[in-house]
Amino acid sequence: QIWRPITATFFFPVGPGTGFLYLVNLYFLYQYSSRLETGAFDGRPADYMFMLLFNWICIVITGLAMDMQLLMIPLIMSVLYVWAQLNRDMIVSFWFGTRFKACYLPWVILGFNYIIGGSVINELIGNLVGHLYFFLMFKYPMDLGGRNFLSTPQFLYRWFPNRRGGVSGFGVPPASMRRAADDQQGGGRHNWGQGFRLGDQ
Repeated sequence: QIWRPITATFFFPVGPGTGFLYLVNLYFLYQYSSRLETGAFDGRPADYMFMLLFNWICIVITGLAMDMQLLMIPLIMSVLYVWAQLNRDMIVSFWFGTRFKACYLPWVILGFNYIIGGSVINELIGNLVGHLYFFLMFKYPMDLGGRNFLSTPQFLYRWFPNRRGGVSGFGVPPASMRRAADDQQGGGRHNWGQGFRLGDQ
C-alpha cells in the first residue's frame, strides 16, 4: 500500500471532538503557507516545493518508526515552524489578544493543542522536523558559515521555474564572509566620499 504515506498526510478524522481542531489546523496551513509563498519563497516555487517534500519525507520516516497513522498535523506544524523562524522577531497575535514574538508561536500552539486535544506528539514532531529543515537550509550554512547540506534538486527548477531573475538560493553570506568580499572588491583603497568645491553649500 504505497499510497499510505500520501493519504496519511491529507486525511484527518473529523468528528464531534476533533472538528474544531481540524478547522484550526486548516487555518494554520492556509495562513502560514501563503505567507511563506509570498515572503521568503516569493518567486521560488521549486524551493518551496523542496521544503514541503523534505519535511514530508522526514515526517513519513518518523511516522513509520513511531507507528503513527495520521501525518497532517506534523506537516502543518513544520511549515508553521519554518515561517516562525524566518520571521522570529515579528510580533504575532494569538487567542484572547495575547501578543508575542513569532519564534514562540509553534510552542504556544503546541500547548494550546494539548489543552483542546490532549496530545502533543504530532505538534512536537512537526516542530522538530521544521527545525531540522531550518537549521540545515538557513541557520548552519548562513549564520554559522558551515557546509550547505540541503539544496533544491535541479529537476524541481525545471518543473517549477523561478518567476524572477537571479540565482536560486536564500539569504546573505555570514558577516565575516561579507567583510572579506568587500575588502577584495575595494582593493584596499579607502572610499573618501564625494568632493565639493570651496564655497559650495
